[in-house]
Amino acid sequence: MPFWKKDQAQKEIYNTVSDGLRQVYKNKLLPLEETYKYHEFHSPALDDSDFEAKPMVLLVGQYSVGKTSFIRYLLNEDFPGIRIGPEPTTDCFIAIMHGPNNGTVPGNALVVDPSKPFRCLSKFGNAFLNRFTCSNVKNDVLESITFIDTPGILSGEKQRVDRGYEFSEVLEWFADRCDRILLLFDAHKLDISDELKRCIEVLRRNDDKIRIVLNKADMIDHQELMRVYGALMWSLGKVLNTPEVCRVYVGSFWSKPLHFDSNRRLFELETKDLLDDLESLPKTATLRKLNDLIKRARLAKKLHVVYEKIQREQNIPMGDFPKLDRMQELLKNMDFTKFKQLDRKVLERVDRMLSEDVPKLMSMIPQEEKNYMAAHDRPISSSAFSDQQSTPFEMGGVEGINAGIGETDWVVTRQRDEYDRLFQALQPSGGKISGASAKQEMVKSKLPNNVLGRIWKLSDVDKDGMLDIDEWALSQHLIKIKLEGHELPNTLPDHLVPPSKRNLLPTNGFNGNNNPSLYPVINSYGDGGKNE
Repeated sequence: MPFWKKDQAQKEIYNTVSDGLRQVYKNKLLPLEETYKYHEFHSPALDDSDFEAKPMVLLVGQYSVGKTSFIRYLLNEDFPGIRIGPEPTTDCFIAIMHGPNNGTVPGNALVVDPSKPFRCLSKFGNAFLNRFTCSNVKNDVLESITFIDTPGILSGEKQRVDRGYEFSEVLEWFADRCDRILLLFDAHKLDISDELKRCIEVLRRNDDKIRIVLNKADMIDHQELMRVYGALMWSLGKVLNTPEVCRVYVGSFWSKPLHFDSNRRLFELETKDLLDDLESLPKTATLRKLNDLIKRARLAKKLHVVYEKIQREQNIPMGDFPKLDRMQELLKNMDFTKFKQLDRKVLERVDRMLSEDVPKLMSMIPQEEKNYMAAHDRPISSSAFSDQQSTPFEMGGVEGINAGIGETDWVVTRQRDEYDRLFQALQPSGGKISGASAKQEMVKSKLPNNVLGRIWKLSDVDKDGMLDIDEWALSQHLIKIKLEGHELPNTLPDHLVPPSKRNLLPTNGFNGNNNPSLYPVINSYGDGGKNE
């Protein structure tokens, strides 16, 4: 009965966001796509594997820019089928995925595997499938993420050679389904060939996923690096045609010694930012799939009306329409008598999906993220993502706030004579100085008040509102750390507590960063004072 069906629809319950996405797609959006031939104009229907797939990272760039080396750097091991060299060594698309045993799966077998999100690639024919393979690796990094290595984009005479399949169309297919697109450039090879330009153009509709990587930056000194960075931004500005500046990560993502190590700290910071961005993908993958489904629904609603008419009647921006020349090409071989009349009920069902089901699924995402974090202390673990953790070689491992960890002597004593002279010049009373006296000297550092306020709280270990000679020395040490460009912790680590105050510590000890590691990770909050 009609009213019974309506009640049932209102009682839809989704166990997970992925399960909900699969249900609303099959029950509400897929009928609209099939009715108005969406799959012939845009992209094939989604399978269950598309909703369950791990986040994918697509690497794109000219040959010999370090795409394959970048993946090896992250995995910290070779994978089946790897070939690295200065010439165009990678001549096929390789999906590097997690598997119980190391090995490769050829493309023709891969596209018939229902557990893999590649079934729709069969439409590109055998010429492509012979150049497509899956490399299974038992690696912890790949438990949360999948990498897609691509053939090097050609330049010069090589770009006139026919690959046998539409390279840009395959690239567009992967771009629509991946979570992050890394566009790599070599510091010595910034020219944008015609083929690279065409590839960037097909990636532009997914510009929110694009990140730029300027690789092999250790091969030039800091002055040349500044010029190369400017030249890269100028070249990209002409191709991307967007007012926003792309995020560019600068570094050398391989295991070779740095040629010019004057930019080591810059490379460490940039590497950390890039790895943090990749680590966030498993947590945001569900939100990305939901966003892509909404975009797909908006596109599907437009195919039954002429551009100008739908823009006028539906108030839809022209930027949301497919390219006119591409649509004209597709319509040439269409039989217009087979196009179905507009079905308002199908459209209303999709509208209800966008207004009711999507908000319901979005409300479930925060809880799923909490569950994910509870189950994974570190979303992407092992290898390059964590080999440096808990060692002196992690970012700031023996620098800044971590200097002095594991040493017998208190690290502050290295410059104690200077600190003690300043303390005595402030004329302490009863062996202590007041906040007003300390402020006169501390403000000479020119640090913002919110930073000095945090330093005061960390230095006043006994919380009596005054500083004795040890606490004063600690405050000067923290000021020095901040002036050198390092971040401050939220609580004082054990190794910085003055020896005279260690009796105030709990008998079981504590770690100032709430981290059991010997080398705690320092959270970077900047100077906004949000944690004061």
